[in-house]
Amino acid sequence: MPVTQIEDLRLEVFAATADMAAAAAAGTAGVLTRAVAERGTARVVIATGNSQLAFVTALTGYDVPWPKVTVFHMDEYVGIDANHPASFRRWIRERIAEPFGPARVEYIDGEATDVEAECARYEALLRAAPIDLTCMGIGENGHLAFNEPGQADFDDPRWVKRITLTAESLQQQVGEGHFPDVAAVPPTAISLTVPALLSAREVQVVAPEQRKAAAVRNTLTLPIDTTCPSTILRRTPHAKLYLDAASATASLDLLPATA
Repeated sequence: MPVTQIEDLRLEVFAATADMAAAAAAGTAGVLTRAVAERGTARVVIATGNSQLAFVTALTGYDVPWPKVTVFHMDEYVGIDANHPASFRRWIRERIAEPFGPARVEYIDGEATDVEAECARYEALLRAAPIDLTCMGIGENGHLAFNEPGQADFDDPRWVKRITLTAESLQQQVGEGHFPDVAAVPPTAISLTVPALLSAREVQVVAPEQRKAAAVRNTLTLPIDTTCPSTILRRTPHAKLYLDAASATASLDLLPATA
């Protein structure tokens, strides 16, 4: 499929989710392989969640120099156990660390007794060397990681901080099957900020599924401000958005006829 550009954001639409996932996986493999070839190591931030499953599964088919790659994740609920089914640490451990065997995985400790100290610790790890790639998605309300509408800051001096989840994000976690009801979802999370996410040399955004169609449309059309955090991607020339047919349904008028 041809690559389309809307302002500074490149995007590509695939008829099948599997094709989208394979393209994103190939892109990830390429970035990490080049980084290792150039500098001997690579550093990547990887999102969790249902929308990333096809992409991560597709990674198994590509040759990635994992023994020289350090992995970060981008958020974790405050107060959640690392073995809880909804824990993002568990997601990374089961879907990245165990199958791929990266050199190191740096986990956000959601059970830290001092949340501010944990934010500072993780920020120092992120800032210690350049990040080669951020692999992320778009929330149903346009959040990036857990940078929520009204709370996101495009110029945040901090790279990691505590965020209060909006009602929409709480409901999304229930809708994805991670919690039985809204009351069971932890109300706050530790999250990388927008500047941290976009600091990577390259940014890959994978947003499949019909439930993301409205968020994709908003990302591509709304004014660029924090009422829809994902709109900042249109000012991010080193980002590329991968869509499948379902997530692109609300944005077809923005795409060339050949897409």
